[in-house]
Amino acid sequence: MPSSVGDIPFAVRIPFVELLGLRLRRWEDGEAEIAFDPAPQHLNSFDVVHGGASMTLLDVAMAHAARSVQRDMGVVTIEMKTTFMQAAKGPLLARARLLHRTATMAFTEGDIRDAEGRLCAHATGTFRYVRRLPAPGRDVHDLNRSADAGGIAPTD
Repeated sequence: MPSSVGDIPFAVRIPFVELLGLRLRRWEDGEAEIAFDPAPQHLNSFDVVHGGASMTLLDVAMAHAARSVQRDMGVVTIEMKTTFMQAAKGPLLARARLLHRTATMAFTEGDIRDAEGRLCAHATGTFRYVRRLPAPGRDVHDLNRSADAGGIAPTD
């Protein structure tokens, strides 16, 4: 999906995010915003956005909120709880914020709103800060950095 005015490149290449067409709008000071324009393949049998796509949108937004204060680290999701308030349709915007962090953990929350500003879903997430290190038997590549990312560490 082509980027829109106001989009910024993701710090690293994340193939699943590319598949969904998520667009990073902002990630700084413990907050992140990610836009999503669902296509027909992102819908469920009721012709609304599939819950898995919504959860991915929230997960990526909360991960970026956590990483925005420590960009030299990646994060992995430890726990995520999602509540769906109403069916999500049309262009969506996820906003997430960092609630608290320790040296190794980040506690976040996020929500998804539709084009009219209606709350569609809310989530909380716990993330662990990680560094990808070489290990025996594991191929550590160049972290799939995006061409325009400026060498920032990954969100795994």
